[in-house]
Amino acid sequence: MEQKMVARLLEKYKKEIVPALKEELGYKNPLQVPRLEKVVINMGVGEGAHDIKVIEEAMQSLALISGQKPVMTRARKSISNFKIKKGDPVGCKVTLRRERMYEFLDRFINVALPRIRDFRGLSPHGFDENGNYSLGINEYTVFPEIEYDKVQHILGMDITIVVKAKDRRESFLLLKHLGMPFRETE
Repeated sequence: MEQKMVARLLEKYKKEIVPALKEELGYKNPLQVPRLEKVVINMGVGEGAHDIKVIEEAMQSLALISGQKPVMTRARKSISNFKIKKGDPVGCKVTLRRERMYEFLDRFINVALPRIRDFRGLSPHGFDENGNYSLGINEYTVFPEIEYDKVQHILGMDITIVVKAKDRRESFLLLKHLGMPFRETE
């Protein structure tokens, strides 16, 4: 019988982070500890409205990075200045949950972020009022799954980490324990 591999970051969360946060935040029940719900990766490709090949390349790259087939996003309304009509493809996105979410975050934190040029840490100000963290990267080529020679269009991506927590502080503590390299604020 095959034994299923558990994501390294998920194992760390269950064995080390939950007890540490439980003690740090003064909770009695481990289910009170903040946890990750999902990770949403979005690539806006404005050129895609005029050239479908750009969207297809973005979708292939996002599928390689996330391990899941992305969904094409379309324009909700027409914008004459950009020559975009309602319903034109303008990007792609993927929502990761459970195992894939932890696998992606592990690769993002430990492999992709250190490969960003002049990286000095993530901003601790990217949290919204619910404790979700959003960040953007300029080049998706920092992921090792992407072969730089085969890339025609260098695109950026937005990553939103949805956290189930009471406030920003709890979310920050969870992501800090998971290994997110936040820079120190002055």
